[in-house]
Amino acid sequence: MTETSPEIVLKQLKSEVSERVQHSLQAIYQICIEQQQRGLNEFSYATIARLGKGRGVPAAQSIRNKTGEAYRTLISSFANQSPNSSKSNKPSYGKSYAWIDELKDPVVKLQARILYSQKITAERAVNEIAPINQVIEIFDGRSSDLLTKRLTGLEREALEYLLSDEFRRRNQLEVGQHGSIVSGNNNEPFLPVATIDAIKKALQYL
Repeated sequence: MTETSPEIVLKQLKSEVSERVQHSLQAIYQICIEQQQRGLNEFSYATIARLGKGRGVPAAQSIRNKTGEAYRTLISSFANQSPNSSKSNKPSYGKSYAWIDELKDPVVKLQARILYSQKITAERAVNEIAPINQVIEIFDGRSSDLLTKRLTGLEREALEYLLSDEFRRRNQLEVGQHGSIVSGNNNEPFLPVATIDAIKKALQYL
């Protein structure tokens, strides 16, 4: 099944299991699709279970259990879809964001990767909407071209969460100088200068 698309795998699996398991499979499929949309080839059971908590995805242990074979098959179809799945799937962040790979907490590291992916997506969208040295046109609302470049509801919620008190509290973070976010334990940079401003601009204009 490694060469079969996840969509076909899902359809086949749902034809062989109970209605309850079908709902769980559909939830796992949606979480994996969202991971792909973020540009992340990270499909560990723990990650999928954490992202799908409260959305119908079983716990990681349930996925690992003997009865979780269907779940594992579906997740594997996503992991095997990448041509580089047998190699390291570590994103290239450049020198400015190399600290992401040095984060010890896997949950915090995943959140940082998601933020970085959304940052790149937002920057590309901004450049497409208003390239440097070009005139900004005013749309009268009849054109759908601009709307296709706006943040989706899921993307907007993710960015808003990164600005929330809950995100900082859970990860023991604080707002630092010049729009940065720092560790509340040792005041070390967690997200670089201007991060908060960049997210606010993305939410305002996209």
